[in-house]
Amino acid sequence: MTTYALARPVRLDLDAFARMAGLHPDVVRRFVALGLVEASHDASGGLWFRPGQLSAVARLQRLRAGFALNYAALGLVVDLLDRIARLEAAQRRHQSETDSTGARQWT
Repeated sequence: MTTYALARPVRLDLDAFARMAGLHPDVVRRFVALGLVEASHDASGGLWFRPGQLSAVARLQRLRAGFALNYAALGLVVDLLDRIARLEAAQRRHQSETDSTGARQWT
């Protein structure tokens, strides 16, 4: 069975993405180089971004403004926050699988 996409995936070029994020394109390039933001490259080397990456940039901007972190520290803090979120989610799943006595539920 062959399937076809109904619409072209939405993506933003570097200038549009930087404009929407309120950043200079050089800052966006630095975020990509540090692995803080995901981007794809086209045949000519241009950067393309998914619109969802705007939330990642907003998170970076909040961290940088709130804690005065340098770019290298941003990566470390983001990694730690993501690990904490995964551990908390695993703990919530584990707690929902056990009853108040600590025994696993069989339902």
